[in-house]
Amino acid sequence: MGRSFENRKLSILKTSGQKSKLYSKYGKLLYVTAKNGVPDPEANPALRTLIDKAKRENVPSHVIDKALEKANGVGGEDYVAARYEGFGPGGCSVIVDCLTDNNNRTITDVRICFTKVGAKLGPTGSVSHQFDHLAVFSFKGDNEDQILEAMMEAEVDVDDIQIKDGQATLFAPAGEFYKAKMALAAAFPETVLEVQEISFIPQTTTEISADDLPTFERFIELLNDNEDVQDIYHNATLPG
Repeated sequence: MGRSFENRKLSILKTSGQKSKLYSKYGKLLYVTAKNGVPDPEANPALRTLIDKAKRENVPSHVIDKALEKANGVGGEDYVAARYEGFGPGGCSVIVDCLTDNNNRTITDVRICFTKVGAKLGPTGSVSHQFDHLAVFSFKGDNEDQILEAMMEAEVDVDDIQIKDGQATLFAPAGEFYKAKMALAAAFPETVLEVQEISFIPQTTTEISADDLPTFERFIELLNDNEDVQDIYHNATLPG
């Protein structure tokens, strides 16, 4: 054990907190998740989880409802997932997940974000092998044995459990997200999951120097300003 969830600092910088960007991001994600399954959160666990996350980030109900109504209709945009990998400022490893209706536009825009800060977009697989693709849950708790027992009873293959300052963080294989979530709900019915997501967790980290920090922050900001970018993962640790 010993993996640090803190490594995702600046994954979503202040720019993604802008309402228009945030609403656009969730509108697109909700539409695709509903379209790929069913637009009913009761019958679509992935959609239900995404709606809960959107509400926690104060996305208005009308944005959520509009995305579901759109997915329930005929036609609509044809979004596909696109993942780009490369090396950011200070030599850190970066994964950029996008939803796009035009691959040529998106890869060009993402490449520009890299080149503007002297970073380099790499081929598929160039850095993803340095990350673990995991389901992550964080909640108030301090009994590691009790959490592990609940996961064992549900036959969830636990990757890691961290306890710090009364906060528990559980890492499990990405494919067991819903099984782990249901097991937590059954074992700890009063517990609120403060984090429940599938993420790329770095196996090792790269320290960003104070000199490289402004460039790194600009890089993340450029990516977050791109409407197609949904999530950014990196292995950078920041000074201070």
